[in-house]
Formats: sequence, structure tokens, C-alpha cells
Amino acid sequence: MEKLQLLPLGVQDFSILREGDYLYVDKTSLIYELTHTQRAVFLSRPRRFGKSLLLSTIKYYFLGRKDLFTGLAIEQLEEQSKEPWAEYPVMYFSLADGEFTEKEGLAEKLRASLNDFEEKYELPHDEVTLAIRFAKALENANKKTGRKVVVLVDEYDNPLLKNMTVNPRQEEANRNLYKAFFATLKDCDEYLRFYMFTGVTKFSKVSIFSDLNQLTDISLISKYNNICGISQSELEGTFAPYVKKLAESFGFSESETLAELKRMYDGYHFSGDGEGMYNPFSLLHCFNENDFGSYWFESGTPTFLINKLNSANYDIRQFMCEVKANESELKDYRPEAADPTPLFYQSGYLTIKSWNQRQRSFKLGFPNAEVKYGFLNSLAPSYLHVEDKPAPFNIDLLDDAVEEGDTDGMRKWFTALFALLPYPAGADTETITEQNFQNVIFMALTMMGKYARTEVHSAKGRADCILETDDYVYVFEFKRDVSAAEALKQIEEQGYAAPYSADKRRLFKIGVNFSSAERNSTEWEVR
Repeated sequence: MEKLQLLPLGVQDFSILREGDYLYVDKTSLIYELTHTQRAVFLSRPRRFGKSLLLSTIKYYFLGRKDLFTGLAIEQLEEQSKEPWAEYPVMYFSLADGEFTEKEGLAEKLRASLNDFEEKYELPHDEVTLAIRFAKALENANKKTGRKVVVLVDEYDNPLLKNMTVNPRQEEANRNLYKAFFATLKDCDEYLRFYMFTGVTKFSKVSIFSDLNQLTDISLISKYNNICGISQSELEGTFAPYVKKLAESFGFSESETLAELKRMYDGYHFSGDGEGMYNPFSLLHCFNENDFGSYWFESGTPTFLINKLNSANYDIRQFMCEVKANESELKDYRPEAADPTPLFYQSGYLTIKSWNQRQRSFKLGFPNAEVKYGFLNSLAPSYLHVEDKPAPFNIDLLDDAVEEGDTDGMRKWFTALFALLPYPAGADTETITEQNFQNVIFMALTMMGKYARTEVHSAKGRADCILETDDYVYVFEFKRDVSAAEALKQIEEQGYAAPYSADKRRLFKIGVNFSSAERNSTEWEVR
């Protein structure tokens, strides 16, 4: 069997990747263009999308490590420059990890990065404020080396996201520290060659973006769409031996394998006209484990997203359709905003589906099957508060009932679930809306990977939910404080089930009434 090149699983340092002969998707032509046409840059991409490796590659490029770039596109481009492989002092801040919920956590992390830089370039330092020390380090490094300094900040937003919704006081303290510290860059422009920030989301009120108004946000610029992630041509070229191995393992043709890879992991768009990109984290794990799994979600669902959904009382079913967002909302997220849609885009749960040039607006949706079902499987247990519930809340039991046409089993499962769902303290019957109940049922059904649709249009109206399996079709209508009979009557009068009248599968029409007083489904009628 052909020996395959090592997959860079967990490798975020460019020198380790190259010296270890790991597989590398060459992004260096874009890096060359970026570093030679921009001086101050911000890039937003979802977690696990290659931001750290990108910054590491830029770091070694500016350190003049020609040996690491042999055979890559940048090698020839650099030889044509005025000063090929010039070495610059590089200050690197990695904020992906740290005790950022602690009072001095962020300060200690910044201080450690300054220590490393000062020791490497043998620079003096005084016990002054971090901001003053930062400025002096930039000035001293420039004077000592005769070269301007490169500053790279990886995952700048992590100290803010760690505290968002759970510790607003510490989030504010971290913001204020950022304001004093990174505002230094504007005053030290004469000492700087290039600086770049990466993160998941761009907090519009953080002074990095208000004080540093010279930062160019390349997150939605078309030519940088491919700077992180894997394109279709890169998949079919660089990963061809792995595609072949996967195809042989499943007994697929290579075209069938590529189609399944696209369905599972492709579809991220970072500009209105950019091509779809594959999630590199999921793709690498798919090839390593030789299986079409849902890997992105195994690394954990961010707590801040769960908290945001809970606090916003958001209709989760909207994510099953394309939702609209304007350009400014995606570029400048405000944590206090009620609508979580931009945050879900920047976090990678939604992506650009289409672009309206005249309106400067996007339509967003799930990028692929991994995200669609992984989102619900990963997020729903926390959102529904059933992570620690006993065995009856195992989603497999509901799945069995659906597959067997056991509508009474379905009713019992949901009744038991609703009985234990918490509601906001002091919530009255008016705040417990029909949407609350609909969200729970829809999320649970979709968690199973079934073909569930909401707000399904017919000639006379819209069915609340339609669920399909190989043997059954379930048409649901939900009411609050009316009656299940009224819900069934609406199904009949509006013809929600008419498209399935000639279907060979057994059809169930299900009317459900929720009592806001009892906070449960009190009537469930099947026809």
C-alpha cells in the first residue's frame, strides 16, 4: 500500500509541521500577498479552522526561516523581492489558552509574552505598566535590530468570550486592559512592519477596533476567502491518496466519496462570491479515522453560545431555513445585541448562502450536514437542560418510537421531558409561548437526524412541523391553551397532509395542545 504523508492532527506550529514532513496545504502565495499589501489586519474565522497555523506560518516567514518554505509558492515570490528572507523581530501573543476568568489572568498572559520577547532579543525592561512596557519593547527591538517589529495576536477574543454572559465584570476588566495595552500599537506605528489579530468574533466596542481604526478587516474580502480551510481543488489534489483510501474502505467510487465529503464538511463561505471551504479539523479527522464522523462538535460547544440562546429566547427553528443578516451586523458584532445570528455565523454554525449586492445583505444557513445535525445534538441537551437526566431521556428511546410508528410512546417521552424543563423564575403564562414548546419538539426530532421541517407551506397555510421516515410521515400542528381537536381541524382544513395522500408510507396527523398553566402538553390526538 502507498505510504501516506502524515496528517497534521493537533499541529499548529509551522516549524513542527514542516520539519516533521506533515502534509501541508500551501497557503503561502496568499500569505505573501497579505504581508506585502497590508500592514494592520484583522481576520475572523470559526474555531478549529486553521487560524493558529496561519499566524504561525506568518511568524516563521518574518523570522526569515527560508528552510521551512522550500518547495512552497512563497519561495519563488520571495526571491523576487528587494530583500529576500529578511529577518524581523516577531512578538507573538497566543491567547487561545489562559486563566481569563481570573482577575489577573489576561495580564499574566500578556506579561509572559513580553517576557519571552525581551529575553529572546535581550532587551531591558522596567517594572512599569504593561502598556508602557509593550511600547518600550517595540522601540528597543527596532533600535537594536534595525528592523521594524511584527506583532501577531492569536485568538484575541478568547478572554472576552470566556466571560461573556457569565462574568460581565471580568469581561469589562479584560476589555479595559486591552484598551490600554493594544492602543500602544497606534502610537508605535514607526516601529512596526506588520501586525495582525485573529479571532472568532469581532467585538465592535472593544478598543482594538475603535482606537486602531487603521486595522483592515479581511474577514469578508473575497480574495482572502481561502486563506484558512480547504478548497475543493486542494481536497482533490493534496488529499487525493486519502480520498482513495476512504473510498476503498467504504466500497465507494472516488466520486461518491467526494460527494459524501462535500455533504458532510464543505460549504463554508466567507465572502459573497467566495467558493465553499471545507472545515480542516473535520476533514483531517475523517481521513485519520477513516470514517464520516461529526468531529468538530467533539471538541465542545462553547458555553457562551448556549447562554446566548437561553437568554435571547430565540426560535431555534429559524436556523433550519435561511436567515437574513446585513453586512454591518456580521462585521461588527455587539454582545449586548438580542439577535444571536451574527455570533452563530462567526462561530461557524451558520455560513453565507447568498449575497444581495444592492441591499448589502446576506442569507445564512447551515454549511453542511455535520454542522446541521451536530449543532442540534451538541447544543440541544444543554438548551433543553437534559444533560444529566436519567435514561428515559435517552434520545434513542424517542427514535425507536418514531421508527415504529408508536405515537403514544412519542407522547409519553415529550410529556416526561416537559415536566422537568425549567422556566425563568416568575415566568407567567404569557411569557411561556407556543414557540417554547415548538422549539423543544422540533429540536428533539431533528437531533435524531430525521427529515424534519417546520413552517411547511401548503396552498392554504403552513404546517408547524412535518417529520418523515422510511415508513411513516408525521404532520404536527401545535396549539397553546386551545385544544388538540382544534389543531387536528386545522390540519384537515388547511390541507397540510394533502401532499402525502398518495404516499405509500403510513400517515399520522397529530394535534398537540400545550397548557401554559401546567407547562406541559395536556392533549395529544392522532388521526
